[in-house]
Order: sequence, then C-alpha cells, then structure tokens
Amino acid sequence: MKRYALGLLTLLFGTSEVLSAPWQSQVKDRTEHHLESVIALRHWFHANPELGNREFNTAARIARELKGLGLDEVKVGIAHTGVVGILRGGLPGPTVALRADMDALPVTEKTGLPFASTVTTLWGGIETGVMHACGHDAHMAILLGVARVLSDMRAEVPGTVMFVFQPAEEGPPLDEEGGAELMLKEGLFSGPDRPGAVFGLHVFPGPTGSIRYRPNGFMAASDYLEIEIEGVQTHGSMPWGGVDPIAAAAQVVNSLQTVVSRQMDISKAPAVVTIGTIAGGNRGNIISDRVLMTGTIRTLDPEMQSEIHERVRNTATAAAATMNATAKVTIDVGYPVTMNDPKLTQEMTGVLNWASNGAASIVPPLMGAEDFSYLAMEVPGLFFALGVLPDPGDDRVVGVNHSPYFFVNDGALPVGIRALSGLALSWLESEAN
Repeated sequence: MKRYALGLLTLLFGTSEVLSAPWQSQVKDRTEHHLESVIALRHWFHANPELGNREFNTAARIARELKGLGLDEVKVGIAHTGVVGILRGGLPGPTVALRADMDALPVTEKTGLPFASTVTTLWGGIETGVMHACGHDAHMAILLGVARVLSDMRAEVPGTVMFVFQPAEEGPPLDEEGGAELMLKEGLFSGPDRPGAVFGLHVFPGPTGSIRYRPNGFMAASDYLEIEIEGVQTHGSMPWGGVDPIAAAAQVVNSLQTVVSRQMDISKAPAVVTIGTIAGGNRGNIISDRVLMTGTIRTLDPEMQSEIHERVRNTATAAAATMNATAKVTIDVGYPVTMNDPKLTQEMTGVLNWASNGAASIVPPLMGAEDFSYLAMEVPGLFFALGVLPDPGDDRVVGVNHSPYFFVNDGALPVGIRALSGLALSWLESEAN
C-alpha cells in the first residue's frame, strides 16, 4: 500500500526548510483546480450571512456541497445548525478533525464590495446589518476547499477526516446553548470516529498568505463582565439630594484601569480589562438611580484570571463606595485559553511553512478569544492565523476583525486550503506509520 513519506519533511521547530513529499504537489494542484469555485462559495457565504444558532441557509448549503462530494457521512442539526462531514480514506488509519465556524455578526457592512451583505436583523430591538465581519465566510469556504481536495485524493488518505462546521462561535443568543461546547456535549468527539487531533484557522489583517502561530497559549480566555451601580434618584439640580450612580460609574471605570496596570505582574502574561458599554438615565435633568456597565476580561494565565476576577470585584465595589453608591459585580467565565499542543505544533511547523511559502512565524499571544479552545481541550489541537490584507497598492479602507470595513483577500484562500490539507495528511501519516 502507498504511504506518504512524512519522514522526508524536515519538521524543525521554527524553520522554513521543507523537503519534498508526495502529497504536496497533489494538494497544490487540486487546490488550484478548485480555487475558482471556492472563491465563489466565499462570496456566497459573505452575501448571505446568518447569526449564531440561526445559520439555516448556511448549513443547508454546506451539507449540499459535502453530499455532492460523496462523503461517507454528512450529519446535520448538531448544536442546532452544525454540520459534520466524514471522509474515510482508502488506507487504514486514525481520525483527524478540521474545524470552521459559520456565524456572522450584527454589523452593518461598509466595504462597498459587489457581494457585500445587505441582510438586516433586529438586534437588541434595533435594526442592524448582518455581516461576516470576522471572516467566517472564508473559514467555511477554505474548509469546503479542503474537503474537495481530500475527496479527490481519497484513495491515498491514510485514515478518516472529520470536517466540522460549527455554529455560534461568536456566542449563542441569550438563554440558548451553542458553539463548540454544545457540539462536544452532543457527542462530536465521541464514538469510533473520535479524532486524535484537531486543526483550525482564523483570518486576520496581516500580509496576505502569511501564517502566525505559537505553541501553548495562542489566544486569550474571555470572560463577560457586568457591573450594576445603584444610587438614589434625585433632581439634576440637586445632586446632594441623592446618590449619583453616573459619577460613581466614572470612578469605577477609572479605577478598573489600575487592575492590570498597577495590581498585576504583567511580565508573567498580558491581560486586558475593558468596559465596552455603559447605560444609565433617561433625561439630562434627572440623576438616575442605576447605571449598568458591561465589558470583557481577557487573560492567558489561569492563576492571573482568578486574581483579576477578585481584584475587579474589590476595586469596583470600593470605587463605588467612595461616592456612597453600591456596585454589584457579575463575572461569567467564557471561552478558555486557546492552547496549541506544543508537541503537535512543533511537528507541524514544516507544513505551515510549506503552505505559506515560508511566511509562517511564531508571534506573541493574541488577546482575542476563540471557542476552538474547547475542542483543543478534548484532543491535541493546533490553531493558527492566516493573513488576508489587500494586495500592495490596493488603497481601500480596511478594518480589523468585527469592523464594518473588515476585508478578506481571496488570494489567501489557497494558502488556507494547502495548510489544512497538509496538516491533516501529515498528522494522519505520522500516526498511521
């Protein structure tokens, strides 16, 4: 039986040196063959975005594409709208999982692209646009491209590939479960097809086709922060007649900036405490009795995470008390740190360099968060970032992820397809031998 000569790959950590392996030319050729249709898929997903746990049309399109490839199994309705495809290769071997997320964001697009989203929805009672402002349209298109490439090579695949299309990465609606955590709860990695490794990617505003990664903590844990300040309502002309929660909230916001900058040893690991919303009152001449603030806490070290939670509670409570107000602090623990298995990362470095033509590099941790972290807690995982900035000379306005100007350069798609295809084949071969 034919085997891929993975031993020919030089997998030295942090080097760009990669020797020849039989699957490389095949993956590259099949990627180019399918690229035009993959770009068309990306544009379709971009023009038809759907929010978390509501990706009905998206899921139907993905399932139709996977079934058209003749996969052994296509499962739908996992974690509400998730889709999982199973490809059993022609050679015996283990199972590897590849993951893409599906949901869009409540963002009104301003890119001016010919396939820009015109979808609208009600979000928090306000009509807003819906946009793939985080690049999940590219993630889905890339993974479908990988499914096409590996389906073409099915006879030579040494094992099973699980294609995971996950809903609600940006978070499910209130009072609903969703995302990777719910997929696992419903048995994603259970049974005979339990994978031995999982790979995924996320696009970001970096040089097109470049790859960024790091072993161990790659992306931060993300916790939801809510602070309710209670005062005593009074006339705006007589603040001494009550307790002003807005003034107290200002004290709390300022004091919270010292939690990371003055109370934590940030030489150990970076951390962020951000207040993102603040609301209170309904008239300029009335001092309200309540202010509600919400925000996020980002950490990369579990011990620091616990300590920051305690210090945020103490600092907010004490700051409000200086104005005779009270603060109720609620912290909901969210996504864990996205951990890249160090051994797996080291073994796959050569593949990332090959896929990106030597443009793969180790970077400091990112303070964004990803629920890929749940998958990587179940089995060894590797998550990396793929650059998608416009080509040099293209002076269009672009923004970071979650911006209405977020832009994905289609020129990055083949790098993503090569990377995920190569990671799957390399890992399967190394485990099968």
